[in-house]
Amino acid sequence: MGFNCGIVGLPNVGKSTLFNALTSTAQAETANYPFCTIEPNTGRVSVPDPRLSQVGEIAKSAKIVPAHLEFVDIAGLVKGASKGEGLGNQFLATIREVDAILHVLRCFDDRNIPHVEKSINPVRDAEVVETELMLADLIGLEKRTDPLTKKAKAGEKGASEELVLLERLLHTLQDGKPARNLPLKVGEEKRFQMLQLLTSKPVLYVCNVEEEFAVNGNQYSDEVTIYAKNQGNKSLVISANFEAEVAQLEDDFEKVEFLTAIGLEETGLGRLIRTGYALLGLITYFTANSKEARAWTVTQGTKAPEAAGRIHTDFEKGFICAETTSGEDFLSLGGEYAAKVAGKMRQEGREYVIQEGDVILYRFSV
Repeated sequence: MGFNCGIVGLPNVGKSTLFNALTSTAQAETANYPFCTIEPNTGRVSVPDPRLSQVGEIAKSAKIVPAHLEFVDIAGLVKGASKGEGLGNQFLATIREVDAILHVLRCFDDRNIPHVEKSINPVRDAEVVETELMLADLIGLEKRTDPLTKKAKAGEKGASEELVLLERLLHTLQDGKPARNLPLKVGEEKRFQMLQLLTSKPVLYVCNVEEEFAVNGNQYSDEVTIYAKNQGNKSLVISANFEAEVAQLEDDFEKVEFLTAIGLEETGLGRLIRTGYALLGLITYFTANSKEARAWTVTQGTKAPEAAGRIHTDFEKGFICAETTSGEDFLSLGGEYAAKVAGKMRQEGREYVIQEGDVILYRFSV
């Protein structure tokens, strides 16, 4: 699995259309009225990476297994969602379970598709959803405060430290800032993650534009770009309707021609994955043998034993070393044996930090 991303936004901004395009399915019903999506739809897609097929070809692998990512299409949020409006509690609970938030903003004009706020203003829309998420976090933290205060007074281990973090988070949210903006002190990371705050999730704003603006965006998306930058977040321009058309094409050559015709080099899925990986600090490494070549996703800073554990717990428990070749050397030299002869294969130990594109053979004992 690469990462799990929740698609959110106000009703009628193109969330389900984008979901269908990204997952090349028609799982999500699309209709021009609020709450056409009630139960969250989930789609799993392969992460496109040309290096994987090259690694597999060199290793003469019988099977190619790409990394995957998951999209969750969550129904439209409205004002008052934090208090249960528009089935808000159900939707917010789903958001809590994802790794990152893909916030779709309407950056197109269409009289046939009503806007719940009666006008097109993507920055306002972004603030509406962000406010609801912050209010939901505030309500949740306030409920925790009294019980935690009693535990701290009783001297329960860790309660005082958690209470201090809670109070700092409350101040941050009360100031109108998301939880992810709070600088964490050493040792607070785990406690922070366990709180599962909605506004602790990294956010990628997706500007849904008309096809004619799919390359350079428009005035609306320009406003979102500035807003996202000021918030410390990233933004991406995508035409959901155009991506849906591309998804209907089965021939890869036709897809390339279709994209080239309007000036795009890759699909919105490819651009979104690259941006999402950067957002979450994810990297890819490879394993390859005659049976299969496989891509694995880990966070930046992951050490070799932990990365081995993603394959099998025995690999981590009995870890001896990681025979490692950089992806560039593996591809340019023509594989594991050639890299070893050229002195480009290294035996790395427990402290080795996995690097982007590494091709690794683990040695372990059980």
